[in-house]
Parts: sequence; C-alpha cells; structure tokens
Amino acid sequence: MEWKGRRKSSNVEDARGRRASGGGGGGLFTLVALIGRTFGIKGLLIIGVLGFAAWKMGLVDPSMLMDGGGSTTSQSVQVSPEEQERFEFVSVVLGDTEDVWAKEFARVGLRYEEPGMTVYRGQVSTACGTGQSEMGPFYCPADRKVYIDLSFYDELAKTFEAPGDFAQAYVIAHEVGHHVQKLLGTSDKVAAKRGQPDYNEYSVRLELQADYLAGVWAHHSRKYLEDGDIEEAMRAANAIGDDAIQRKMQGRVVPHSFTHGTSEQRMRWFMKGLKSGRIEDGDTFSMSYREL
Repeated sequence: MEWKGRRKSSNVEDARGRRASGGGGGGLFTLVALIGRTFGIKGLLIIGVLGFAAWKMGLVDPSMLMDGGGSTTSQSVQVSPEEQERFEFVSVVLGDTEDVWAKEFARVGLRYEEPGMTVYRGQVSTACGTGQSEMGPFYCPADRKVYIDLSFYDELAKTFEAPGDFAQAYVIAHEVGHHVQKLLGTSDKVAAKRGQPDYNEYSVRLELQADYLAGVWAHHSRKYLEDGDIEEAMRAANAIGDDAIQRKMQGRVVPHSFTHGTSEQRMRWFMKGLKSGRIEDGDTFSMSYREL
C-alpha cells in the first residue's frame, strides 16, 4: 500500500505515555463482557443478584465500580523508529478513511463526522470502560473513537499469520466501519437488542456490515493499492473469523456463539464492498441469517 508522504489525520491522539489505573470500571466492564459471552443473559442476571446482595450487606462500594473512581497517570515513553512509523501509518490510513467517507456521505446527502483515534499502550480509559491491548483494536461508540495498541500488529502477523500493511489498514477500516454504523444509527439499533436470545445474530450482521464498509473504503482507495494488498486483507479476514479463532483457541467450533461471522463470510462481505463501493449495497439485516 502506498502511504508515505500522504496526508495524516489530525484526529489521532498519542496516549502511549498515559496509563489508566486505580478504578474498577474497566475491570468490571471486561468481566461483565466475559460473563455475557460465556454464560449469556442468565449469567448476567446471577451476577446482578449477587452484586445487589453484596451492596446491601455493605461488602461492595458501588462508587468504586465506576470509571470515575479511576485515574490516568502520565509517563515518558521510548518509541522505536519502527513503532513511530506504524503511528504515522495509522494516521495516514485514518486520514484516507476520512476522505472516502466524507465523499460517500455527501453522495447520499449526508454529512460525515470524523471519528477520533487513540493510540495507546497496555490499557486506556474510554467512555466504554477501560480498554486493554488484549482486546485488539476496537471502536467505542460512546466517545466515537477508535482505539489501538500498535503491538496488535505483531500479533496479527505472528499469531494470526496475516502480515502486511494492507492487512493492518483493513483492521482500521473495519473499526471505522463501526463509526459509520454509529452515524447511521445502525449500531444503536443493534445495541438495543442486547440481552435478547438472538442478539449474537445481530452482532454478526453488524460485524459483517463493518467488513463490507471496509471493502467500500478499499474500493475508493484502489489507486494506492499495490500487488498483493487485497490478498493481505483476505488473509486477515480469514484469520479472525469466529470459526478460525475458536478452532485455534479451543479446538472446536460453536456456531451459536459467533459474534463476528465465519472466515468465509468476513472475506465475502469485504469483497462485496470492494466490488460495489456504495454504502447502500451493504444491507446485512434484511436477508435471513442463513443467507449471510
């Protein structure tokens, strides 16, 4: 991917010298998410009942579970030339998504509001709780920011065997796709389904649409692509499908627990966006779940 010398986004925040600490909100956010994914709504209800009982007995101070109970400390950091180049790279990619989506929104009579991006190390305070590098890149709809620990790209290359700058760009474009969904109201509608029996299916639809939107971005950025770039994105999409991750991490695939879609689905919806280049052609919600 040709990116050096191109415009960098002014919406990138360097938080590599800051660290979230002291508060329980991020830990609670992570724990609740883990329980929800593992045990579903019944598990969350049980935790809620136990938490209420502990509060009534004076064993838990609710204020310590809020993000406000935490703090952020600053420290100087050493940045290698390689890491700084990655920082500049993600700044260019975000800038490219800004250009593409501003034009695409204008084409359909809308105005694009640019997201922020925070580059951090280890963990970071967000409006969605404390983010951790183990979570990989993520989008927080509450503050409309993409968060990324640049060390994820090492994991992408080594653990998931998906190296390459365009594979890295695809990951950012996918998270920006979630921002597009936030602006269009799609993510809020899916969030309202949380706790319902078919919520996972809506989550898969949302994630596959974000892959489609990443493909739309790639369609409009073709002039900057080099030989092999699309293959890099396909390797990344293939590596992070629910079935591929489950097979790698637990040795078996559990389809009803999918939240992002299979490798085949993720690759196919990215390619749909790449071929179309139109925001309106990526409706993953009107078809039956089996047709995805």
